[in-house]
Amino acid sequence: MRGHALKPVLLILLLMAPPPGFGQPGIDEFNQVGTTVRQWYFSLSELVMVMGAISGMLGGLRVYACWQTGRHHMDAQVMGWLFACIFLSIISGVLRVLFGI
Repeated sequence: MRGHALKPVLLILLLMAPPPGFGQPGIDEFNQVGTTVRQWYFSLSELVMVMGAISGMLGGLRVYACWQTGRHHMDAQVMGWLFACIFLSIISGVLRVLFGI
């Protein structure tokens, strides 16, 4: 009688056990994405630095043009361009830390 009561419990435990060959799906894809991000990082980092350089040049030209036209009170505009360039310069380091490169 005792063996008959144990069979349904063993059947339930057997059905709940994960199959040994199907553990951790998606790990290979995650590693592949990590490799792809590391390959593309340096190109994206250089692109961000170029965008910062272009932004700095455009900001400098705009400030110079305003100064030549007689507008000497443009502190907010200068600070806006300066902080935009600083942000674009720092973001490459932040991305490096974020992606672990």
